[in-house]
Amino acid sequence: MVACYALRGSTGFGAAAAMPLLALVIPLKVLIPAWTLIGLTAGVALLGRDRPHIAWAEMARLAPTCVIGVGVGLFVFTSLDSRMLARGLGALVLIYGLYALWLTTRPLAHWRASPRVVAPIAGVLGGAVGTSFGTLASVFFAIYFDVIRMTKEKFRATMSAILVALGVVRGLGYWAVGEYTRDVLVSVGIALPMMLVGIFIGDRIQTGLSELAFRRIICGALIASGLALFVKSS
Repeated sequence: MVACYALRGSTGFGAAAAMPLLALVIPLKVLIPAWTLIGLTAGVALLGRDRPHIAWAEMARLAPTCVIGVGVGLFVFTSLDSRMLARGLGALVLIYGLYALWLTTRPLAHWRASPRVVAPIAGVLGGAVGTSFGTLASVFFAIYFDVIRMTKEKFRATMSAILVALGVVRGLGYWAVGEYTRDVLVSVGIALPMMLVGIFIGDRIQTGLSELAFRRIICGALIASGLALFVKSS
């Protein structure tokens, strides 16, 4: 937890790698609501410096379908048990890790599609996947931001803002269906100090790795943890 949030604080990504690793030892019915509160706190802590660069118009375009996606995700989350959720998360993380690793071997390319078509799809999938499995919602938002050629500063700021907004809506949804049990709150209480320490460390370190090398390490961690989670839950 400390290492993953140190990576997020220093590079802007990396925290997602902790989710499937924690799922190996914590039931997802406990972990996903807890992870939502942890991620929401981290997002608020990291958002302050980037606030002037938030693209509010693009957030407004994603918001309506994102809320629909959260509703779909809540249905999936409440319908499946921890074992089925773990199997789905393991498969999702494994596939994404392999795809992201493959992308590191290809020339940088932009998605080409109509923003009016991509925005509602990204909103629904981001809300549904993020709520069902607690992670990887940012993948779908990133595709939309790439389609509209969002600048690096706006990308980072708007991604943080949309994930905070999604965390609030997801958190309210989990609360409405009674998922904030004692085990969830205890997990949050244990994890929050480690997350804050990680962000503190990340703000003060510089990694010597290139972005390409670092992304490949993250992809390797995702592939290994996704495969382990899928096998463990099968």
